Amino acid sequence: MINLFEVSETNQMIEHDNLDVRTITMGISLLDCMDSDLGRLCAKIYDKITTCARDLVKTGRDIEIEYGIPIVNKRISVTPIALIGSAACASTADYVELARTLDRAAQAVGVNFIGGYSALVSKGMTPAEERLIRSIPTALACTERVCSSVNIGSTKTGLNMDAVRLMGDIVKATAEATKERDSLGCAKLVVFCNAPDDNPFMAGAFHGVTEADTVIHVGVSGPGVVKHALSQVRGENFEVLCETVKKTAFKVTRVGQLVAKEASNRLGVPFGIVDLSLAPTPAVGDSVAEILEEMGLESVGAPGTTAALALLNDQVKKGGVMASSYVGGLSGAFIPVSEDKGMIDAVSRGALSIEKLEAMTCVCSVGLDMIAIPGDTPASTIAGIIADEAAIGMINQKTTAVRVIPVIGKGVGETAQFGGLLGYAPILPVNTYSCESFVNRGGRIPAPIHSFKN
Repeated sequence: MINLFEVSETNQMIEHDNLDVRTITMGISLLDCMDSDLGRLCAKIYDKITTCARDLVKTGRDIEIEYGIPIVNKRISVTPIALIGSAACASTADYVELARTLDRAAQAVGVNFIGGYSALVSKGMTPAEERLIRSIPTALACTERVCSSVNIGSTKTGLNMDAVRLMGDIVKATAEATKERDSLGCAKLVVFCNAPDDNPFMAGAFHGVTEADTVIHVGVSGPGVVKHALSQVRGENFEVLCETVKKTAFKVTRVGQLVAKEASNRLGVPFGIVDLSLAPTPAVGDSVAEILEEMGLESVGAPGTTAALALLNDQVKKGGVMASSYVGGLSGAFIPVSEDKGMIDAVSRGALSIEKLEAMTCVCSVGLDMIAIPGDTPASTIAGIIADEAAIGMINQKTTAVRVIPVIGKGVGETAQFGGLLGYAPILPVNTYSCESFVNRGGRIPAPIHSFKN
């Protein structure tokens, strides 16, 4: 039972500490839509999405009103489109038509993003998967709500370096295709290693083939809540610090569990997972960086930052896992530069570099996220950044991702503006020494020895 103190405490979190449910994401399988005729395929996809998700936005708003819990985004993820379009799409233009269909369906049901314009190529690429990947720049330039992801490696398969090299070109081409909007298309494109099937967060969400026909996932937030809690134990030892984070994560996750179960019951759709990730926004007081600074760092990026982030990530998971029937997705602490005011400030003051961000990804739940880099960065260098981050995920048996934005026409010292939850970002310098001969070798980097567990 929830007592009156807990109700009051939750209200305090919502009103003063920016507690919200960041997203309700409905996963929809499109496997039963597959067809060899492109027109029929598009019609089936549109009909299934608009039928399954027709009440998603309304249900989210009803729960917001009834419980007083802000639900910022209502989203959809679908089966990787490289699979769904494999029989009908003979060209990149055919895949772009599927992207337009997804965009129309997302608009019709009122969600802000739809994820799943994706390909899973951790060991190799089929011709269909390669066609989808090569269509990404055009698809993201001509749609508003479509998000794309490509999984190029895993602990079990190693790294597909042919796909890594190709994604360097695709990220650069996507930047060029959306250069009038500070290369915004790249903000909707994620390159993964060990991508999870049940991630509710964009831009990397897709509906895995192991999932049910439809499912409800929820992603909670609450960096402001954790920061406020830590401010009450300033100067205490690490035991107290850890207990405070753990207890706060439990309370935040209970809110997510409540919303997930309510949405599941009202929509008649199975409950999938609650993602425990702390997801920041550009709003003041809603920052993961500020949590780390509250722990005692003068600035995020200072020595000790990686240790503080490791502590935070671990305690969030320990507290959250007790608060929900099912946890999944990414689950930890996001460190997107453009979406976190504290990260933006740290970059601006010179305390945080892309190299330090890479070190931090060894212990957090995602990777190099929403980082603006100079527009003249070569595609081979972007591929090298992807390979480095994927190697961290592969060796450490965790999900890592790269969402970098080479902002065409801008360089170090300038700022890219993305708007809304995507925020803004100062452009970070990138190591200018070449890795072209390395990434052009072709083939696969083998799986690590500890992947052989059968």
